[in-house]
Amino acid sequence: RDLGAAIQAVAESGGCAVVPAYCGHGVGRLFHGPPEIPHYKRNKAVGCMKPGHVFTVEPMLNLGRNGRDKTWPDGWTAVTRDGRRSAQFEHTFLVTEDGMEVLTARPGTDRGCISAYDASLLQR
Repeated sequence: RDLGAAIQAVAESGGCAVVPAYCGHGVGRLFHGPPEIPHYKRNKAVGCMKPGHVFTVEPMLNLGRNGRDKTWPDGWTAVTRDGRRSAQFEHTFLVTEDGMEVLTARPGTDRGCISAYDASLLQR
């Protein structure tokens, strides 16, 4: 539950809303396996992360305060209901004895934390 509240707080501080229809998930024998990892506060997640658990965090964030979405007829494409911009990203984490490791960290960055956004890394 704490993770969802933290994600929502960061999103709101940046002028965005979390889309509650999408959540992260556990990675194990099934890639999209339990548990579900909500990205919003006041969620009903149960359980506790333990060393060896692998899970994703992959929120969809909408500009503004509206966290509602709709899916196009292709059954895959998700867009905001109000037509504003949105983004989705994903990271995969491994819970370790002394914290966590970001399995999807950029090469050459600290795998013990998510590196700060740097637009120059995305430029060609």
